[in-house]
This record gives sequence, structure tokens and C-alpha cells, in this order.
Amino acid sequence: MSETEVHHAWLPPVAWQPIGSRRTLVVGTGPLVDTVRNEVAQACARYGGEVRTGQPGGGAPDLVLRTDPDPAADGDGYELVRAAGTTTVRSATPAGLLYGLFHVVRLGAAAFGADFPARTESPAARRRMLDHWDNVAVHPVMGQVERGYAGGSLFWRDGALREDLSRVHAYARLLAACGINAVTVNNVNVHAAEARLLTDRLADVAAIATVLRPYGIRVHLSVSFAAPMLVGGLPTADPVDEGVRRWWREAAGRVYAAIADFGGFVVKADSEGQPGPFGYGRSHADGANLLAAALEPFGGVVHWRAFVYNHHQDWRDRATDRARAAYDHFVPLDGRFHANVVLQVKYGPIDFQPREPLSPVIAAMPATSVAVELQVTQEYTGQQRHVCYLAPQWSELLRFPLAGRSVAELAGGGLVAVSNVGDDPFWTGHPLAQANLYAFGRLAWDPGADPGELLDEWISLTFGPDDPALRRTLHLMMDGSWRTYERYTAPLGVGFMVHPGDHYGPAVDGYEYSRWGTYHFADRDGVGVDRTRASGTGFTGQYPAPWSDVYESVWSCPDELLLFFHHVPYGHLLRSGSTVIQHIYDTHFAGAEQAAELVAWWRAVPVGGLVTAELHARVTERLGEQVRCAREWRDQINAYFWRKSGVPDAHGRPVDGS
Repeated sequence: MSETEVHHAWLPPVAWQPIGSRRTLVVGTGPLVDTVRNEVAQACARYGGEVRTGQPGGGAPDLVLRTDPDPAADGDGYELVRAAGTTTVRSATPAGLLYGLFHVVRLGAAAFGADFPARTESPAARRRMLDHWDNVAVHPVMGQVERGYAGGSLFWRDGALREDLSRVHAYARLLAACGINAVTVNNVNVHAAEARLLTDRLADVAAIATVLRPYGIRVHLSVSFAAPMLVGGLPTADPVDEGVRRWWREAAGRVYAAIADFGGFVVKADSEGQPGPFGYGRSHADGANLLAAALEPFGGVVHWRAFVYNHHQDWRDRATDRARAAYDHFVPLDGRFHANVVLQVKYGPIDFQPREPLSPVIAAMPATSVAVELQVTQEYTGQQRHVCYLAPQWSELLRFPLAGRSVAELAGGGLVAVSNVGDDPFWTGHPLAQANLYAFGRLAWDPGADPGELLDEWISLTFGPDDPALRRTLHLMMDGSWRTYERYTAPLGVGFMVHPGDHYGPAVDGYEYSRWGTYHFADRDGVGVDRTRASGTGFTGQYPAPWSDVYESVWSCPDELLLFFHHVPYGHLLRSGSTVIQHIYDTHFAGAEQAAELVAWWRAVPVGGLVTAELHARVTERLGEQVRCAREWRDQINAYFWRKSGVPDAHGRPVDGS
């Protein structure tokens, strides 16, 4: 694959053949209906079908796509039915019609088989959003894309907007096809160049919005809380200062004059060095409401991230707990945020680990609009060098009951994820990592969807439906890959045994004596963090019943989260019947073996069809690195805990790294 070629991902031309070889009638007006009509017309030009507008002629159409003032679904939803040999999609809105078209693409030939009764599809989340951590100027440490593992930015290059935005157009198609309707185009860590996107670089944001708009995707912008000072020349950014309020009102007015359908601002404040209202003795409600008031006349929203904690923690102080921070900062403010403020909460209380409990903040702010933030980019899950299909993890999280409702139901502000896309020809670096982006969009639309079925859906679209052996192989490789990754990395929910800085590969004590508050407290007697009310940091008390008591007891706490909530002896007996130390040995041997099995499965996949030589070689290369790294994890973790505990492996395997 040359540098100018781009992988088709889940929209290869062959996916359009069932539509492109038939007669289609498109009824409706507006830019998004034009997008629907153009997509069908391109498919028909390739496969010999016909697209019509207005009244049908020359025989009944095979497919009807129409906006309808009285459908069964509103908003982005649509109705799909097949009767008397015609498949019909009806929607009240052009956006719904676009999503209905892509549903027909997913169904393929099955959309034109036997008749089926009307089914209604509507998204669970109104806003299904991707945050790009892309920098306009290359950052000296984080590069063009912070936590990016797939090359440079789709939008920016060396301090400027890319001249050719054709990749952005292709990206918009892919996002619409899986249901995503909002994109933040720059990093939440807003540096000097990115701060100017709000002012003299606004035309660049407008240009991106123009490319995304035909696919129903609204642009959002990360802004610095200190923008009135950084780019406005004011002496303060105090949210109660009238001059500051005026500056934000005028800034919002300029944005909407340039981008009428602008979505809103994303803000990271008082976190990891970013400025915020704490600098003026104000609350986060004061800060968020300042921006909300500026956006409210235009219908915009503020996504205010709850990722606020002390990042200069003394590791000697066991009373301070990073896990508590978001709750302690934000829950007392419930009911004080304006209606157009969305509190964006990471799904876990620490930082996107392979295994964390859910953040208690999600259930603790009933008077506040809360969005749940996931991480599609694999910062702590193999950095798109390891196969790690994350939809099973996300599905568990979204279905989890907190305060009598599922997390998906509590996320009234929508679902947000950090993007894993760059300018790599395969979009995500590892071709199989595309499945995570696809699955996020589909779960944001339907949190109850089965992650295994979504995987099969992605495989069929990306590699074609006609090779059952390939489909079985990819399903075997990917469906359990998150748990495989968990087995050979940090055990039992303890987390953060990674290299500081880049977060790749094992470094068991890498953060143990650091300022970041991410500790495991392993000693000669045991391991884990005591977060109980009885003897620890009290974090368990932030959960509603019954979880506050479930997590409090070492005997009722789920094994997979044991070390997150408790410091236990190495001989502590798990529900599985294994001791903690033996579990560590067993899972790390098993995880490394399972990683090696991936190579054998993939080696049996022949090159041909949509498995090009370039794709096959890229996956082969990444699998080799995964096997190497999994063995390194196994050896370092096992050797570390053998040296700490002095307990040998019950099966006589070498656990000293030899």
C-alpha cells in the first residue's frame, strides 16, 4: 500500500453491491438527503443499478429511502421494513435517513431477501462523540497526536491545517456509517497554537466543519480556560469578571458566525497543569457556567471534563487517593451547572486501565447532565501494537447497574471516546484496531448490542461476507483479546505497572514512588490498595448501595477488582480457589501463551481478496511485537512478585525471568 492509498475499513466498495445493483428511490430534500442520494448514485454507477428521485417509474424500486413527517422514530432514528419486494427506510430527519442507509449497507443482501416487519431504530445517546487529541503544532513530547498510535493528525500538519482534506471526507463516511455524530478536532491539553483556533485560526475549524457536515457530524473545539489571557490580551480569566464574560460571549458569537452548526467547547481545567477556576478561588460550576452562558444563545454545549486530581501527590501519604478526586470535587456541585453543561466523566476513577471499577460520579449527580468517556485509543491496552478488542469491556461497563439504572441510562449527556485514528494508511496503525472505533460508534447508538455480534458485523463489512473460515479465525483472535491482554499485564485490577511517560510495556514500580497517585503498594507480605471505609481511604463509601458494601468487604469484592480496593496477603484465597500469588503466575503464563496462539491463527490466513499483502504483513508485524511484549510482561511481573513474596509457582515453572 503506497502512502497515498487508504484502507477502506468497514466501507469497501463490495459492501455497496447489494444496493448498487438495484433500483433505489430517494425522496426528500436537504444536504444530508443529497449525501444519501450521492452515496447510492456512486454505488449504482459501480454495480449497474439505478437511483431515482420523485415518483418511481419503470417498475417498482427495490429500495425506498424517504423523509417522512410522520415516522415511527424521530430525531436520528428511522423505520426499516421490507414488504412486497421493496425495502423502505423512513425517517423524520435527513440525519435519520443517512443512518438508515448505512443500516441497509450493514444488512447487505439480507436487506433484500424475505419480507420482514417494520423495525424502529433510535440512538440511545443523542450525542455520540469522538475527542481527537490532535495538536496543531508538533508537541516536543507528545508529538502531533497525544496518545496517538497511528501516525499524524488527519486535520493538522506541522502547525497548519492540511491542504488536502480528502482523508477527512473519507473519515466522515466511516463515522456516519457507525453512528458517530460529533468530533472534537484538537487536544484537550490546549497549547499555544491550538488556543488560536478560537480566534485567528477559526477559519481552519470552519474548513473541517464543511467537510464533516455532509455526514451529519458537528465540530467541537477544545479551548483553554485561560483563553481570555492567552489570545484575548486580558489580565485575568476570572469567571466572575464582567470583561471575561464579555470576551467569551464575543468569542462564541464569532465562532457561530463562521460555523452555524458548531457543537460547543470541550474543557480540561485545573488538571495536570491546565489552568482553571481554582486559580481564582472559584468552583468548577463557576467555570463551566461562564462558557455555557456564552454558548447558550446559539444552542451550544460545554463538555467539562471531571478529570481533576492532585498530580503532585506524596507517595508516602496513604490518606490521599486519586480515585476519590472526581467525586470530591464535583458531587457537591450537583444542581449548580447550567442545562447546557455536560460533565464528561471517565468511566473509571483512575485512567482508562484494562480493569477498573466504574466511577461513582456517574451515579452521584442526578441533577447534572453526565457523559461517560471511554478510550478507543489503546494508551493502556497495547497502543495498537496488540490485538485488544475493547467492546466486551465497554459492554460490561455500559450495562452495569448503578443506583438502579444502567450506566448507559445514566449517561444522559451521551458517550464520548478518545479517538484512535491517525494518518496511517490503515487509519488505526493496527488494522484490527479499527474494530474498536467501529464498535464504539455502534455501542453509543445501542449500548445493549452484543459485542461479539458487533465484531462479526465489522469483520463481514471489512473483509467481506463470503469467507466463513476467515470470519471464524478473526473472531477467535479478537473476541477474547481484552481478557488476554488483562491476563498478561497488571493483575486483579491493580493497574499502572507501565513505563512512565509512554505507558507501554511493563515497569512494575514505574509509578510506585512518583507524584501521580497510581500505586500498588506491593511489599513482602501482600499487594493492593486499601480503599475501604474501615481502614483505608474511604473510597468505597462513594458508591451507592449495594456496591459500597460489596467493595468494602474483601470476601464480597469481585476478584477482578480485589487489588483495586484491598491490600491482601499473597496467600489470600480467591473465589476461583487460587491464591493471589498463584493467580498472578497462572494468568501471566496463560496470557503470554494466548498471545502466541494469535500468530498461529493469523499465519493460516492466506493473502487474497480484501486481505491484501500489505494488510497481512502489517498484522503479522504487530502480532510479533505483541508476543515479545507479552513475554516481557510475564517475566517481569512473575519475577517481581516471586522476589517480593518468596512463594514459588505451584507448578514448578520458572518465575524468576529465566
